[in-house]
Parts: sequence; C-alpha cells; structure tokens
Amino acid sequence: MYPNLKIEIFKRGIHQNNIARDLGLNEAILSKIIRGYRKPTVIQRQMLARYLEVDESWLFEKYDRNFAARVSKSPATSEIKESES
Repeated sequence: MYPNLKIEIFKRGIHQNNIARDLGLNEAILSKIIRGYRKPTVIQRQMLARYLEVDESWLFEKYDRNFAARVSKSPATSEIKESES
C-alpha cells in the first residue's frame, strides 16, 4: 500500500475518477495502485507525482506492515505501561 498517495488524495479532496480522467488512466487500475494491489509504472508514478505536486519517492513509499507491528510492540512501550501500573 502507498499510504502517502492515499492520504494526499484524501487531503486534497480529489475523487479518484477525476484523477483517472485527467491523467488518462483506467479507474480500476488507479484504484489498485492506490490500494497497493498493483505496482505503478514509471510513467504512472511521474504523472501522479506531478498531478499532486509532490515528490515522487515520498508519494510512493511503501507501508511495511511487519515494521509497524514491531514498533507498536517495542520494549519502550511496554516499560511505560509497566511503570504506570
């Protein structure tokens, strides 16, 4: 999943179908790219970054579910909870 892409579109209040139409993309393909089910081509990445006026590498940073799970279970978090009780 590309959370920065999803958040940027949401922040701007742009509908996916409008982006797809403006860029000449298939709506289903754009939806799959946003949800992380399809890897965008180099040209699609560039078009979306230009359209949203943001850095391409930032826009397409991948979400690592395993990393997020490790961070949420870090020892520092459990120490805080233990000291509060």
